[in-house]
Amino acid sequence: MFENFRLQHIPGLIVASSMTFGGIWPLFDAHGAMSEFGFPQRIASAPPTAPVFQVGNARTTTIGLLTFFYYARQQYEIVDTIMTITGAYCGLLDSYIVWREGRPRHAIFRLVSSGFLSAWGFWGLTAGR
Repeated sequence: MFENFRLQHIPGLIVASSMTFGGIWPLFDAHGAMSEFGFPQRIASAPPTAPVFQVGNARTTTIGLLTFFYYARQQYEIVDTIMTITGAYCGLLDSYIVWREGRPRHAIFRLVSSGFLSAWGFWGLTAGR
């Protein structure tokens, strides 16, 4: 999987890793995962929120696994596409929701980091365009 590794692949691997393992985390510690995501304690500690967060993050894990899959197949253009779409859409939505819930520092971090990763994919830098 890493025989063709180049430094320009690091952002794609960060996306794949954070989505795969970040999506699994709520299965073991939903409260901790929601807190780290940026949700306030009134949401993170409410028992009814855990199953919803766990189910939603199963889809996140799937996207992370697909990113690893396409990376392993050296289909870097697809990795860039995944980064572009998830970075833009999920980044904006996550940031908006976290901001609305009163955590502006978490929201800004999510917006800037996802914006960087989305731009990286948009410009095709993983594929080396």
